[in-house]
Amino acid sequence: MFDQPVRNVMERKKFLAAPPEVTIAAAARLMAHKNVGAILVVENEKLVGIFTERDVVFRVVAPGRDPATTTLGDVMTTAPKTLDPGTTYGHALLLMQENGFRHVPVVENGHAIGIVSSRNAMDPELEEFVSEARRREHYR
Repeated sequence: MFDQPVRNVMERKKFLAAPPEVTIAAAARLMAHKNVGAILVVENEKLVGIFTERDVVFRVVAPGRDPATTTLGDVMTTAPKTLDPGTTYGHALLLMQENGFRHVPVVENGHAIGIVSSRNAMDPELEEFVSEARRREHYR
């Protein structure tokens, strides 16, 4: 798995993008609906930032910002590190580990085409187990 290109392991179905003027409240609802931990911020078809679930806590809630009026553009990580779809997944994991983040946008010809997560390294059966446990917890 670690020698596969990220194009083979990136999350295409869960790839979520929004413009910088979207509010944090709206972005959080989108993230919850898609069950994702990050949203790519795109303007004029170009990646301009990334916003993650950790950003909700550290950049919005903890400092007391209003999620209904704060926008992605206000609190996103600008100019995030990106990967080419041909980069190996092992390299992607090393990049995430060295830089302390869990999501990396995958960009081809200047356009975001997906996102790769450290979570992709989970064994598929374990990942299915975790997903099922979350679904069951949600319905309790």
